[in-house]
Amino acid sequence: MEVNHMPPACFSVCINMAVQRSESLLSSVTVFLLLSLCVFAEARVKGFRKFSEGQDPESWMYNKNPECTTGGVCEELWFTQKLDHFNGADSRQWKQRFFVNEAFSKPEGPVFLMIGGEGPANAAWMQNGTWLKYAEKLGALCFMLEHRFYGKSRPTSDLSTGNLRFLSSRQALADLAHFLSVTAETRGLGDRNWVAFGGSYPGSLAAWSRLKYPHLIHGSVATSAPVHATVNFPEYLEVVRRSLASENADCPKIVEEASNTLVKLLKDPKTYDNITKDFNLCSKLQIQTEMDSAYFLETLAGNFMDVVQYNEDNRGFEGVTGTNITIKVLCEAMSDSTLGDPYQRYAAVARFMMEAFSVKCLDVSFNSYLKEMTNASWEGPAAGGGRQWVYQTCTEFGFYQSTDSPDQPFSGFPLKYHVQQCADFFNVSADQLAEAVAETNEYYGSYNIRSSRIVLPNGSIDPWHALGVTQDISPDLPAVFIKGTAHCANMYPARSEDLPQLALARDYVFLFLQKWLNQ
Repeated sequence: MEVNHMPPACFSVCINMAVQRSESLLSSVTVFLLLSLCVFAEARVKGFRKFSEGQDPESWMYNKNPECTTGGVCEELWFTQKLDHFNGADSRQWKQRFFVNEAFSKPEGPVFLMIGGEGPANAAWMQNGTWLKYAEKLGALCFMLEHRFYGKSRPTSDLSTGNLRFLSSRQALADLAHFLSVTAETRGLGDRNWVAFGGSYPGSLAAWSRLKYPHLIHGSVATSAPVHATVNFPEYLEVVRRSLASENADCPKIVEEASNTLVKLLKDPKTYDNITKDFNLCSKLQIQTEMDSAYFLETLAGNFMDVVQYNEDNRGFEGVTGTNITIKVLCEAMSDSTLGDPYQRYAAVARFMMEAFSVKCLDVSFNSYLKEMTNASWEGPAAGGGRQWVYQTCTEFGFYQSTDSPDQPFSGFPLKYHVQQCADFFNVSADQLAEAVAETNEYYGSYNIRSSRIVLPNGSIDPWHALGVTQDISPDLPAVFIKGTAHCANMYPARSEDLPQLALARDYVFLFLQKWLNQ
């Protein structure tokens, strides 16, 4: 099903007003994003938000959880989990964090399982979100299970590459199956149907849990789920270009001109002093390798990538800052000739984003990043999810958003830059990466999922829809393609300013749940 209504007109907003609003927002909310539900494949976020990684590994990226206001639903509970589900001779165990909300549970109702992903589980989802509206209507008991190796769910003593061999989507799915089986028995839930929910990477897990454990999972809502693994993912930036152009046809052209100008300037060391000042770098720019320049260029492009991915999503309940920075705001800045030429506008946007996310200066040293990512301690700066997720991309998924396509506005971070990181961080070669990605598609089926009772919503603005299912596979494997919406939009709480097609999509998903729970 394609849900398509024209979005309502928006008021014009200038960049200075956006800065003022961002400053106000920063002073009134705690900065946090539930990575595990809706920031797929970006545990190492592309924009300036990634520079808060080192602040607190427990709540990596956006500081701390918003205040929990609903009593027991925010209580941390612990499940004794197996370390290796595929080796019967390995009896080691560990404690996995989970949450429960019994407020809507009725004896004959279903059980909802929200799947955690590549970051700490956020108890805010036990109080808000579309899935709880469904739970209220259907009398569901609700659980959320944190993903192994993320947040407080720590199976091993550290994040060494040797220990990370126990981190995979297959182990995570087995965690879900074991949790479900034991919980159903201990809580007397044997006659109740389980429905899996997830967004982004957890959306894929939701689909795959139904695929691999159909005797346990009755149905799944797999939102913004990239079910196709690929080493090179240049289509991501192609969607970014189209999304920018949907706001202003000249916007991606101006961004491209700015990016190309910066690439040329990086070839002349005499320009480095000015670039250092223009982008408020922490120290004088040093470009000694292609990795140095690629890291710098990717960081700046990441601000546009991040804004497009979450454009106008209703993430405020999670405590996320910067939600008012939209495609419209960025394109108006890039079109503002009073800020100078396109390169100067690009720098102005970078400084504005730094201010909005309280980043004092920008560290663009790839060597510094390399040290962070190879720190295997649970107290390390990338332990909140960055090191773990990049490991999963190197050993399962790829998903590298390269500039290899000519149909996108950025330059300078080709596929080889991403692939080299697998070798630098985990000693995974290009051939091993390619083989791992092929095995993932062989195991799960890529776009050709052969299952039933899985609904797959995606947003047209979201770049990840290019790896998702956007057309019905069968009557029991429906797609919901929502025009004008971004990543995981249908999962967030409803609000009056939601596009009509987003409201319809939420209702459409609910109708499938009603139907399937009666089967």
